Amino acid sequence: METQSSLEFQDLRTFESFKGFWHYYGYGVDQQDLIDREFKRIKGVTYLDHAGTTLFPESQIKGFYDDISRNVYGNPHSHNPSSRLTHDTVESVRYRILGHFNTCPEEYSVIFTSGCTAALKLVADTFPWKAASNEGPGSQFCYLTDNHTSVVGIRGVTALQGVGTVSVLPHEVERRVRKPPTQTNGEESSAPHLFCYPAQSNFSGRKYPLSYVKGIQSQQLYPACEHRGRWFVLLDAAGFVSCSPLDLSQYPADFVPISFYKMFGFPTGLGALLVRNEAAEVLRKTYFGGGTAAAYLVAENYFVPKPNVVSRFEDGTVSFLDIISLHHGFETLQKLTGSMLNIQLHTFGLARYTYIVLSCLRHSNGKPVAQIHCDNDFQNIAEQGAILNFNLLDCHGRTVGYSQVDKMASLFNIHIRTGCFCNTGACQHYLAISNQNVKSNLHAGHICGDNIDLIEGRPTGSIRVSFGYMSSFEDCQNFLRFVVNCFVDKPLILDQKRLTKLKSAEPMESAASYDLASIPNGQLGHQNGQTISPSPERIAPSEDTVSKEEKNNGSSHTLTNLFIYPVKSCASVEVTEWPLGPQGLLYDRLWMVVNENGVCLSQKREPKLCLIRPIICLASNTLQLQVSDNVKINFNNILVRPNDHSCAIHIHYIALLLHSMSIISFVSIRPYNEKQFTLVMSSCPAENFGPTALSLVNEAQFLLINRASVSFLQEHIANRYSHQLIQRFRANLVISGQEAFAEDDWTHLTVGDTPFQVIGRCGRCQMIGVDQKSAARTQEPLRSLSECRSGKVCKNRTPYLCFLPLISWCTKESHVLYLVKDCLV
Repeated sequence: METQSSLEFQDLRTFESFKGFWHYYGYGVDQQDLIDREFKRIKGVTYLDHAGTTLFPESQIKGFYDDISRNVYGNPHSHNPSSRLTHDTVESVRYRILGHFNTCPEEYSVIFTSGCTAALKLVADTFPWKAASNEGPGSQFCYLTDNHTSVVGIRGVTALQGVGTVSVLPHEVERRVRKPPTQTNGEESSAPHLFCYPAQSNFSGRKYPLSYVKGIQSQQLYPACEHRGRWFVLLDAAGFVSCSPLDLSQYPADFVPISFYKMFGFPTGLGALLVRNEAAEVLRKTYFGGGTAAAYLVAENYFVPKPNVVSRFEDGTVSFLDIISLHHGFETLQKLTGSMLNIQLHTFGLARYTYIVLSCLRHSNGKPVAQIHCDNDFQNIAEQGAILNFNLLDCHGRTVGYSQVDKMASLFNIHIRTGCFCNTGACQHYLAISNQNVKSNLHAGHICGDNIDLIEGRPTGSIRVSFGYMSSFEDCQNFLRFVVNCFVDKPLILDQKRLTKLKSAEPMESAASYDLASIPNGQLGHQNGQTISPSPERIAPSEDTVSKEEKNNGSSHTLTNLFIYPVKSCASVEVTEWPLGPQGLLYDRLWMVVNENGVCLSQKREPKLCLIRPIICLASNTLQLQVSDNVKINFNNILVRPNDHSCAIHIHYIALLLHSMSIISFVSIRPYNEKQFTLVMSSCPAENFGPTALSLVNEAQFLLINRASVSFLQEHIANRYSHQLIQRFRANLVISGQEAFAEDDWTHLTVGDTPFQVIGRCGRCQMIGVDQKSAARTQEPLRSLSECRSGKVCKNRTPYLCFLPLISWCTKESHVLYLVKDCLV
């Protein structure tokens, strides 16, 4: 490779004449100030999944709250004052939506739905499909292969009606003809046809020409040029309108489905079908719900729909409060950004910068760090949206599984999206997955949305980052730093030749230039700019590691440690002997912490949970939670099902509330970040537990780890950060005296007189990247775990070390497990 350079990111500041939109960054105010004011909740979070949903600003919710606090909104189907207020406000919002897309009620109607998918289904169910017959050809349902599942799913409706189906490759559309197909026998075909395509691919961010709308309607583009009849166009704009302006006066698509949470972040569960009034006349609706009838009879098949398009298609009462909230969404968006054009320029600039840097990253041997899935170089804002799709590659050119990247990103609070994004067609195209591959992958156990990211070394999906109007340059920096730190073989090389070419390219027709800002703080290299290399925190040999001399090749081993975890994701309790119960070790993972919505919290979301230390005393039947040396909370008699009692205790950093419940005991904990949490005990009565019943564990009653395997891993990451490695794996049983990874082949284990059955391997997640003493997140040992065990991974390709979920063979009889010398395999 010519002109390679191992420059620091911070040296990118010196690049001048970098063509682009950088002077459009932000909206006339400091972007960080906007984030601090409107998006306080994302402090410490790098959110890069705006194509999934964008985030709502605080002022939008406050404005909506103030509105519904001041006004009484009634059911719009009534005629009282509160109902009239609702009706008028909802109609005002319809006008606002049409104005946003530069059209008017004379041209379009806004039909509210539960989302974009519901809007698509509405078209599928009401379009006047015509089956082929002796009288003439039937309808054709045509769609780009680069379409969302919800569009392709229309095929399920048309297939039952004898309608033809044509999947169109993107490059085939512009196969133009000089004039529309001629009619035969002097008669015009009456068959209606539907062509569906996305304004922007939700997979790659590719923008398809909006001129396709008129080109298909006039039968100048394929496939319309090959089929006589009347052609309608459905433009899937759900992803496009979140960051780009859409002018329906210039591109009058017949049907335009959208989801508002992609535009505003709130409300969810509300979308709309913007239908061209001329096209609405051909739709045929069969079901009729409340509010849609002009008149009907119960005793005979008589029904007359209301003449208004909206009234005919909105069955029942619309979600009027959610619709009213849209007013505040539009108001806030305008106030914060000025226009959709500003959002488009801002987000495209961020995406373009990220693309340029990521595409120029090279491993120490010159091999690329990423394979980017796109059809352009992010030079034309009309061709590319604010989405970047890629797979990471190791220094040997092998694909790094997207599940591994996702878990590592979660460890550093970087929110991305992985998989195929409900777009099988684009996934097949960019990842070279054949139809047969899809079928064989399913046979191998892979389904859409799971974590099986590699099959025989080939990726089943990819990684997507996407930007929104509140995204910042720091988000780009954090993401790129994450890639370099965790997935680049050092020293990092920048492809100088490519960088020079891309930085001098002039997007669109703009001559404006911007300086490519840098990743700050100089964290990734030396001052001379000659090497990019992270400054690793060296591993200090810990008491958890075991030397090679401690290994033995016999079948008898030593149980060195016993741990229980009374509260799921909180600190462990180490014991030398402990009773066995029908759920496993007595009181192990019997409690969990949930948030205000009842969702279980773990160290994945709240790493500081590991700093809460439970202390159990069997003699006094008490549980104590210790947050610090000076802050302790005692609970009496809650190791059994609680009787009627209640108390309230308030302590600095912790507010305790114990309710009287028959099965579940609750403890409200307000830790360091002032969020409200609740401690919940398993509600399954002990008498209902069978011999294999679980408490709140994820996979099995017992988890085991081998010190020899930990020692092997410790040696592998000797030049990287690690601390208290055994504690990170949160095992119940720790053994020594066996060679590394011998446990891979175990099927049974006996500890003292207690037999166990090995039921499988435990897939490791990003929780092992949380230091159990400090709650700090680190990339190790998850990174090295996948490297040193790349040949031995679980079926779902999740890295594992030596964790084995175990099921005890004991039943309800009383047992006590001791630290013993002999563990027989």
